[in-house]
Amino acid sequence: MKLSFRWYGNDDNVRLDYIRQIPNMSTIVSAVYDVPVGEVWSNESIIALKDNVETAGMKFEVVESIPVHEDIKLGKPARDLLIENYCENIRRVAKAGVKVICYNFMPVFDWTRTDLFHPLPDGSTTLVYYEEQAAKVNPLESESDLTLPGWDASYSRDELKDIVAEYQALSDEDLWGNLAYFLKRVIPVAAENDVYMAIHQDDPCWGIFGLPRIISNESDLDRLLGIVDDAHNGLTLCCGSLGCSEKNDVVRLAEKYARMGRIHFVHMRNVEILPNGFEERAHYSKCGSLDMYAIAKALHDGGFDGYIRPDHGRMIWGETGRAGYGLYDRALGAAYINGLWEAVSAVDNG
Repeated sequence: MKLSFRWYGNDDNVRLDYIRQIPNMSTIVSAVYDVPVGEVWSNESIIALKDNVETAGMKFEVVESIPVHEDIKLGKPARDLLIENYCENIRRVAKAGVKVICYNFMPVFDWTRTDLFHPLPDGSTTLVYYEEQAAKVNPLESESDLTLPGWDASYSRDELKDIVAEYQALSDEDLWGNLAYFLKRVIPVAAENDVYMAIHQDDPCWGIFGLPRIISNESDLDRLLGIVDDAHNGLTLCCGSLGCSEKNDVVRLAEKYARMGRIHFVHMRNVEILPNGFEERAHYSKCGSLDMYAIAKALHDGGFDGYIRPDHGRMIWGETGRAGYGLYDRALGAAYINGLWEAVSAVDNG
């Protein structure tokens, strides 16, 4: 297990030298954030990022993420050029020592929440998704609230309405076809450069706003892995994204795909499943609905030896900054992951 931590570059409130102080922390997960989606990252930017991380005593081996342009997901004529740009980015980060690229194929919206600073009884704040709040938002109606936390703010109101309308005209099978087109061109390049592509599940793992969502459950993951049956076509197992639905047995999925050698990156996160949605909670098992020890054991027993990071954390101890990405609670999560892994390893060693 290679413990890692997401860092948003020099503008991040969380300093690399602080992250380095977390026991067993080896890898920084980051990206080039100042280049528009679809364009090629400069070698200078990649090397500068690598140098920053290595100067702080860690490695830059996981990119999260190289975003997939909407024209690729929609299957527009521009996709061939955009896919070639994507392949060039794979080549460039590989040359800098990157081993894994996390990405997603969610239409328009990345992770979706209805509140980023929901207060919990212990005084911390967290990210939540409540169905009744999401129901008040309709991206096609100008009188609705239109946006939710976590949405790409670069779209104007009219642009957002237009792209949502395009996706609503797309079926799940259409999106699957566009994903297959992308993978059949990208995975061979990844394999040539020994970079492992690791798709992130839909977050949350159900349909929103009439948009196609195709990476949400075991059947979807099996189909995805079968499109290009190569270890370089793999998964970011996001415990919270899958675990926010009782339909997904995260423990079983963790062991299944670990044994297949197709999990390259893990987001460890606990959630409390509610009748009307979910709340993100502290990593400790009893704080939410997921058995974090059982997930760690399943990964270990399945032979997982890849990268793992504490996912979104609460805001605790008065910390402010990027919601879900403060230092304190994620550091606690990293320490908890260390303890779980040490425990499952000790049990295995008798």
